[in-house]
Amino acid sequence: MSIITISRGSYSRGKDVAEKLAQRMGYECLSRDILIEASDEFNIPEIKLIRALHDAPTVLERFHCGKERYVAYLRSSLLKYAQKDKVVYHGLAGHYFLRDIAHVVKVRILANIEDRVKEEMRRENISAEEALFILKKDDEERRKWGIKVYGVDTQDSKLYDIVLNISTMTVDDAVDILCEAVGKKAFQTTPASRKKLEDLALAARVQTALMHLVPKVLVTADSGLVSIGNVQGKTTAAADLVAMLSNIARTVDGVKEVHVHLIPVKEKPDHINPFYNM
Repeated sequence: MSIITISRGSYSRGKDVAEKLAQRMGYECLSRDILIEASDEFNIPEIKLIRALHDAPTVLERFHCGKERYVAYLRSSLLKYAQKDKVVYHGLAGHYFLRDIAHVVKVRILANIEDRVKEEMRRENISAEEALFILKKDDEERRKWGIKVYGVDTQDSKLYDIVLNISTMTVDDAVDILCEAVGKKAFQTTPASRKKLEDLALAARVQTALMHLVPKVLVTADSGLVSIGNVQGKTTAAADLVAMLSNIARTVDGVKEVHVHLIPVKEKPDHINPFYNM
């Protein structure tokens, strides 16, 4: 079995392709579900998160470690669903979070701007000029999000296995092509690719568990062995911090052993003696 991620712009019919593909293959179709779960973890209303995703990336900076928290919760939610296999995901950053998993078919759906403008005009009852302005702004905001938050340009074709221009074919044509691609040996789940996904999902769960204490740590996992890096702590409290992080990580289902790699930070003296070192 495989997982399909579909990256799309507004009014590119990517949603139609995703839903029809999932129906044809008997797969689960996901998009908003991931965002709802992430918004619950992020502890802000879903509508605010949706609005933030259509604004400049600096919106996340209004929250403490907003970027790190947002990425961690979204990643953890998506990887949890991806472990089920047989999933079509048409939402944010699927190609980013799952880019190293061999049995993930990463798809980009494109459409001519003229077709998108007509659809925007029809749905919103606005002029062609207004529709073009909105679409260009939306495309640029999505691109900014990819670069600022995930460090990738969503318009880079190298991120995808397949790029389809929906303007030159029907939705059914696109679904036919993707159904055939998904059946190829290169995209079938293997023990190695499943293990890699499970390791990523475990690391993501541990990272979200530690988020309230150390939002910028780097967590990796390998068959239940979890490594927590980039942890900075005062030298005098190093042992307590390591123990605290280890104990929290061990509460996560699937964790067998924990290694914490601490970067000691020397404490500054409360006051400076003017006669010191004189």
